[in-house]
Amino acid sequence: MSAFLFACPTSFHLIHALGLFQQCLRRHFPRTSSGHSHPRPNRRQNLQIETVEAEEVDFDETIFALGRIKVAPGHRAIVSCRVPGRVSSVAVHPDSSVEKGAEVAVIESRQPGEPPPSIRLFAPLSGKVSTVNIALGQPVSPDDSLVEILDLTEVHAVAAVPEHLAGQLQIGQTAKIRVIAVPGQIFTAKLAHLGTEGDAKNGTVEATFHLENPQGLLRPDLRAEFSIVISKRAGVISIPRIALQGDALNHFVYTKDYEIPFAFVKSPVAIGATSDRFIEVTGGLVIGDEIVTKGAYSLAFAGKGIVSLKEALDAAHGHEHNDDGSELTSPKKPSRPPDATENDHSHRSGSFSYLTLLSLVSNGFLITLLAVKTIGQRPRNLSSIAPPPTE
Repeated sequence: MSAFLFACPTSFHLIHALGLFQQCLRRHFPRTSSGHSHPRPNRRQNLQIETVEAEEVDFDETIFALGRIKVAPGHRAIVSCRVPGRVSSVAVHPDSSVEKGAEVAVIESRQPGEPPPSIRLFAPLSGKVSTVNIALGQPVSPDDSLVEILDLTEVHAVAAVPEHLAGQLQIGQTAKIRVIAVPGQIFTAKLAHLGTEGDAKNGTVEATFHLENPQGLLRPDLRAEFSIVISKRAGVISIPRIALQGDALNHFVYTKDYEIPFAFVKSPVAIGATSDRFIEVTGGLVIGDEIVTKGAYSLAFAGKGIVSLKEALDAAHGHEHNDDGSELTSPKKPSRPPDATENDHSHRSGSFSYLTLLSLVSNGFLITLLAVKTIGQRPRNLSSIAPPPTE
């Protein structure tokens, strides 16, 4: 056979090219069982799969905005002295609490006397000392701001709402406010008033909410996130925002398979309105579907189609797990029934994919070319070995 291939260089090149082509196909399109994915080992990470059931709920459509905590008007006071002098005593420091009427400083005036007359300065309101701009012996004048006091029992949360959404705002709408510096707490307030002017530079309109702050957790200029409720609807199928995967043109979630244990199906969905935590689903799910929330992002990289929890964890950790995703108690592989190997081989041998069909067609085509090449060369070979004619 090898002598024949060297005698037919065209056929030899065809065989070589076909072999390279098949190797390329196997490398880029590995054979997998129908409907299942077998992801390759990835970085070590714990998927920690969590699911929730899709159900009908009272859905709040919201507007999201960013903003800051501000001091309420009339809740800021400045301590100053009406006569020039120098500081002889300071009784407060930043972040200290003071009551209305408490002494905060003493100023020695410049009027003659032995000793010179002193002026005691008192807090005009109760609150927290925000700044102290004086030190012992410092000269002061009537124009100087000596001590600043803030009453933070009530603060204003001011949201910068984009102009194209400001038309949906109405006085009295409820907002859920999250302050980054106070994690784990949600503050609820109603829209009190809107800004009389827009911010031309940033393209926003101010929306102000009044917040009670008895514990003093909210400080001026802290960043805040606002979810302003603009409408309420009952009987809406919704899912947590963390469960939604894909992009703007291809939204999908992972749902628990009804028949295959510990397996999850990639299910395309159509979405509607959004809230601060949930997304309305208008198609693709039914009530009772178990939706993957925590771990959905990791499953999106584990494979396509139906993904079993065991396969996803095997890919993430680089070693085998039990069918329910738990760690193996022994370093040995899980036991398999006696006929498991035989069934596995029969399943692989019985599977028929497009790659198998392509291989059969290409091999048949190659055999046909070889046959045509052989038939075409036979007359010339016979004539080359025939004896010359006698004269």
